[in-house]
Amino acid sequence: MRNPTRRSPRFFLAASVVLLNALLPVLNAQVVSGGWKEALPGWKYEFPRDHGPHRNFKTEWWYATGNLIDESGHEYGFQLTFFRQGLLPGGKPAGSSRFRLSELPFAHFAFTDVSGHTFRSYQMSSRGAFGEAGFAIPPGRVAWLNDWSLAMNDHGDLMLKAHSEQQGEERGIDLRLVEERPPLIHGSHGISSKSSKPGHASHYYSLTHLKGTGSVTLNGKVHKVSGLVWFDHEWATNQLDKGDTGWDWSGLHLSNGDDLMIFQIRDSRGKSAFLTGTLRNPQGMVQTIDDLSMTPRDPWKSPHTAGLYPTTWVVNIPSQSLELTLSSKISDQELVLSPFAYWEGAVRAKGIKASQEITAEGYLEMTGYGGKTIGLGE
Repeated sequence: MRNPTRRSPRFFLAASVVLLNALLPVLNAQVVSGGWKEALPGWKYEFPRDHGPHRNFKTEWWYATGNLIDESGHEYGFQLTFFRQGLLPGGKPAGSSRFRLSELPFAHFAFTDVSGHTFRSYQMSSRGAFGEAGFAIPPGRVAWLNDWSLAMNDHGDLMLKAHSEQQGEERGIDLRLVEERPPLIHGSHGISSKSSKPGHASHYYSLTHLKGTGSVTLNGKVHKVSGLVWFDHEWATNQLDKGDTGWDWSGLHLSNGDDLMIFQIRDSRGKSAFLTGTLRNPQGMVQTIDDLSMTPRDPWKSPHTAGLYPTTWVVNIPSQSLELTLSSKISDQELVLSPFAYWEGAVRAKGIKASQEITAEGYLEMTGYGGKTIGLGE
């Protein structure tokens, strides 16, 4: 997801670098280093405008994760992410050739069959010269790449579609997501800081409580499903600080109705360099979390990259009288997308809040364990 540039979970994996390396032979647009906007205090969020692209910022992503269950009680998880890596500030000049690139679109799709204990991941990229990939302000399509798509209908519902088949295995999602709570803005003054130092921040909001219904496809069989989905949208130019090597992020639905986002940035020694989070209760009260701790437990060694990923995290937030133990639903949820890899998977949690037992479900992202983290540089 990224290189030394601070960012919150969802940071642009080295995907941008991967695609650049893959597409450089055919690029006829120059990468411009200057002219990009930084995420600065004072941004006024407007919807649906801000669901669309922000082409004056260099990196941007739309990110959905969810835990689903079918009518037989079979559990699934999914991740669908669209990335935009800018090459020219402001997008393509009017009248320019369709073959001139101003941005690189790419996407990741991962599907966890929790009950079946299997995980598969896929990636896709495209020049988008003929409209097969792109980004737009809703209603209509927001981000798409061939038949993978994120769209918003006239009622404001998000529509997600992705389908892949490799080596005789088929995985797919077709979901309608109904927004049950308004957008949750992270940070303060319109920015989400990624460092204690100034100049490392993003514009970042989440749709935390999306009621998902639809279907999943697994090896030719279609299963009706429902569940809660978390959607993130983030854009920036500078995020990770020099020396940062990875991050750990989680978005959680707590059984008491709270929505909780937490993340930490790790330095070259693997120590926490920056931690923060956001909590919203069912009544809509939002609090920034400044007294967060995340302690890794139970390392799992990847057979793919030999990376050691914690499969358990103990989360403590004293100001909320909250302690949670997050556990992966299955250990191997590592996306191996050479030359980088990261872990993104379904988790469950249990713990105590204000002396009351509590549980949670959500997603966890960990980068920098199974290979070099590259991407959003200074």
